[in-house]
Amino acid sequence: MSDKILITTSNFDLDTPEIHAIEKTGHEVILNPYGRRLTEDEVRELLSPDIVGMIAGVEPLTRNVIEKAENLRVISRCGAGLDSIDMAAANDFGITVLNTPDAPAVAVAELTIGLILDALRGISLQDRALREKGWTRPMGGLLGARTVGIIGFGHIGSHVARYAAGFGTKILAYDTFASQKTSDIAEFVELDDLLSNADIISLHIPISADTHHLINRARLQQMKKGAILINTARGGLVDEQALYENLKSNHLAGAALDVYKEEPYTGFLTKLDNITLTAHIGSYAKETRIKQETEAAGNLLSYIVNTSSQKDNRIHG
Repeated sequence: MSDKILITTSNFDLDTPEIHAIEKTGHEVILNPYGRRLTEDEVRELLSPDIVGMIAGVEPLTRNVIEKAENLRVISRCGAGLDSIDMAAANDFGITVLNTPDAPAVAVAELTIGLILDALRGISLQDRALREKGWTRPMGGLLGARTVGIIGFGHIGSHVARYAAGFGTKILAYDTFASQKTSDIAEFVELDDLLSNADIISLHIPISADTHHLINRARLQQMKKGAILINTARGGLVDEQALYENLKSNHLAGAALDVYKEEPYTGFLTKLDNITLTAHIGSYAKETRIKQETEAAGNLLSYIVNTSSQKDNRIHG
């Protein structure tokens, strides 16, 4: 029985030098048979005893999943976020976790700017109205005349800041983890100050026990009347019911979400006109997907080569 590598992302290009090199090491590559995001039970079932490594998407790799994968030694995430992986469980079972933090940054940041412009000018709303024979011309607003608040100033948030600054926008930033809270384009402030002063607020932080529903009913009310909320990070950051209420009452002028608590999303936010909803497409740009997959496979290959070399050294040393 040969050692196998499981690829759980819903689509992945196997015709690359990195994958061919992994196969040449004697590992058989197995693909996600469902063509979509896996459930916890599905990924648990796929992690058979002959799986020693995996290239992971955003499926839930919980302790329940990890403890079932008795011979799994490495998880290479195709993407930046690690919130879908129980890192404590991975550590307990001696599993190395790798990711590609830089790869999705440009694609997610560009989508964020696109959603901001859409919210300011009502592009999606105008398209829907025109297709229904409507001809209305509501007044929009300029990005350069707004203050953008960025929560999370890492790989993606800093890209959003640079792009927004190109419009002449004032940038406020909040980040508890930034090692150096200085920037030539952003002013670092406390969260309360950002919520109260930004016209547009964009989220770029991981989900955790501390950040779950960071944007809750109280914090939505802290935001300016007429403000816009953008979330291309993780669905659990926003209380969707509270967001619905604030959009319905027009306390917020608009919002745009690419991520949701439950995906695929079919909930009550679809009933509102002042929100744009996309299907978790942040990293779904061709160039970015190629980069993510190449880096994830390359990370896994490096792990295989290095561990094989260490075994050889122990044998011959």
